[in-house]
This record gives sequence, C-alpha cells and structure tokens, in this order.
Amino acid sequence: MTETYVPPRIWTHDEASGGTWASVNRPTAGATYDKALPQGAHPLQLYSLATPNGVKVTVMLEELLEAGETGAEYDAYTIRIGQGEQFSSGFVALNPNSKIPALLDRDTGIRVFESGSILLYLAEKFDRFLPKPIAQRTEVMNWLFWLQGSAPYLGGGFGHFYVYAPEKFEYPINRFTTETKRQLDVLNRELGQNRYLGGDSYTIADMATWPWYGNLARGVQYDAGEFLQVQDYPHVIRWAEEIAARPAVIRGRMVNRITGEPSEQLPERHSAADFEKLATGK
Repeated sequence: MTETYVPPRIWTHDEASGGTWASVNRPTAGATYDKALPQGAHPLQLYSLATPNGVKVTVMLEELLEAGETGAEYDAYTIRIGQGEQFSSGFVALNPNSKIPALLDRDTGIRVFESGSILLYLAEKFDRFLPKPIAQRTEVMNWLFWLQGSAPYLGGGFGHFYVYAPEKFEYPINRFTTETKRQLDVLNRELGQNRYLGGDSYTIADMATWPWYGNLARGVQYDAGEFLQVQDYPHVIRWAEEIAARPAVIRGRMVNRITGEPSEQLPERHSAADFEKLATGK
C-alpha cells in the first residue's frame, strides 16, 4: 500500500523534491546575483527562451515585420531559465516575477512583462492583429484571457506531472489530463465555427494560443499526442497546421531556441539576416 502524504503543520522548502526544475524553483522573489542585461541596436529588446510563452512574442514580432512594420525590428537574447539567468539583477529589473519573456521598449522607456501583456502592448503600438470594433476586439480579448488562464493547467499541471515530475502519480495526471482534454474540446468547438479564435481574422489570440495548444494538437508538445488522442479534435488540428505554415511562425519558433535540431536554433536574433546565416550555416 502506498504511504499517504500528510502535510506538516508548517511547510518548509525541500529543494530535493522539486524534480527537473528543483534548482531554480524557490519560495522567494528577487535577484540572486548582479548582472546587467545585454542590449542591441534596436528599440525593442527581448529577453526570452523558446518555451510556449516565449514563442508567443517572437511570433508576434516576426508577424509585425512580415506585415511591413520596420519599427518592430528587435534584438532577442536567450535567458537560460534552467541556469537561473532569470534571477539576474538586470532581468528582475524588467520583470520582478522572474519569468520569461520580458521586453524593453527603449523608444518609450516602458518595460513589459507577462506574454499576454507584451502581445497587447505590441498590437496597440503598431495597430496590428487586434480589431478596432468593440465587439470583435472584445471577442479576441476573451480568447487571449482564456489562454492566459488556461495554459497554466496545461504547462504547470499536465506537462509537469506527465513529463517533469520526479515520479508519476495517477491522481494529478488524471486530474490535469481531464482538464486539458476539456480545454481542447472548448477550442475544437470554437474552431469548428470560426477559422481563427474569435472570428475570421488572425490575431494575438491565435498567437498566444498556438504555441501551447497548437503544438499539443500537432503532437509535438510533451510528446503527448497519442496519450491525449489529439485526433479527436480535428478543428484544432486544422487551425494548428495552418498557423504552423506561416513564414513568421516558422521564424518565430527558431528565435531563442537552444534545443532540438541545430538548423532550427537561433539563440540570439538581431536582424533578418540571422535566419539566412542559420539556413546556410555561414
């Protein structure tokens, strides 16, 4: 019989029980060491990693450039969260929550953190990918906020217990699998009625949601396609594949990537020429 865990009267931090991220998970905030962030030539400075939350922003920036917004040129620097680089004094000054991504707009002096906030900031700054009419705008914002509230169940819940936890336990895996499949069903029903989330136009709601649920439906997130029976969500798969083929999305997935195929890794990005150098190996 498995011994049942009984919570103590007072909790204490046990780093050894944290699994994959034990070395960087801690119950306190703030910087752990002093180091300034590097800066490039462009007004927009991004500090991130190609996790789903990071990909949201690099896709948005590449979509803006694809749309002709030259003012969206940016420098992107990798923050290696597994090594605790999000706890440098420079990064904490941009995001006191020590999570990627974080953006500095040197044109305005504004810091922006939380991926959804960055998407909204860029959409309003460049007047792109967010409808003006109140009804359409609100529907897009509905889905953006839905994603921001739902993704932690997928990443911190399902992904953690299915992939990263030091031991596999049936209860949390079942709990978060149930919720993940419910969320996929929510998306499948919406995308059975609309081409994109919230209507016929591609927006920040799609950019926010695709790196999480699009890649999950394509079987590349957590290698969980078979386990979750993603074929049961054909409208999500249709939407996911359509977005995956966009040139800006292909580029955006490469930025700040430090794992996978070397031909898809661009740890730092400073200009469009960086993609050409990556493709040619020069």
